[in-house]
Amino acid sequence: MDPRPIGVFDSGLGGLTAVRALRRILPEENLIYFGDTARVPYGSRSRETLLRYSRQDVRFLRSFDIKAIVIACGTVSTTSLASLCAENDLPIIGVVAPTCQRALAVSREGRIGLIATPASVRSGAYEACLKAQEPSCAVFSAACPLFVPLVENGRYRRGDIVIETVAREYLQPLIDQGIDTLILGCTHYPLLTDVLSDICGPDVTLVSAGEESAFALKRTLRAMDARADPSQSGSAEFFVSDRTEGFEALASVFLEEDLHHVVRQIDIDRY
Repeated sequence: MDPRPIGVFDSGLGGLTAVRALRRILPEENLIYFGDTARVPYGSRSRETLLRYSRQDVRFLRSFDIKAIVIACGTVSTTSLASLCAENDLPIIGVVAPTCQRALAVSREGRIGLIATPASVRSGAYEACLKAQEPSCAVFSAACPLFVPLVENGRYRRGDIVIETVAREYLQPLIDQGIDTLILGCTHYPLLTDVLSDICGPDVTLVSAGEESAFALKRTLRAMDARADPSQSGSAEFFVSDRTEGFEALASVFLEEDLHHVVRQIDIDRY
């Protein structure tokens, strides 16, 4: 058994969907979450900037005695994962490979849609991963640059005309292609599940990146014999790079628990 915590990071709030999944799938594990709220969104940044930011995020998490890292950010997973793995001597789990495996497993006709940030779509990482596992699959991608800022501002609920209008515009070309599976390639997007499901209809299966990365981490820890004591209940600490007030309010909704006075602000430029 290994009681050391797991580090999790994202550009802002979206990674909390991965935290929620981790706390359900690995309830005994301790978590340290960092949301880079001062520099959100990551999706429009250059590859070089993303690598610089993610290296700082990892250095901050490694200031704790962690045993693994989950990159709860589709953009960093598609642009920086290989570099981060090469530079660090602990397991780093991204969202791309486990999400693609799940999408291929549930797809009926091999017609898979992907929605993600512009940087993730430009990288081609999801498409490459899907094609490497199943060359015959058809992949249709759509960059959704407005989703992250809308979610970060609380515009994610069913009935919100702004998010519903934007989502319909992004999704219609994919629906027209006859997709049967939709990868939510950013950990912010599961917060839009109700809206996306309404637009896509019951014949399209949604696959969440955050949840699949949690299952991948569970398999990794089991292989390493590094699980925490299953009789214990894990804790979570939350850090951000900007003011905590707005984060606390929305995080409490997304995690379905009160985070009042639990979130701490740090200076990420020190790392």
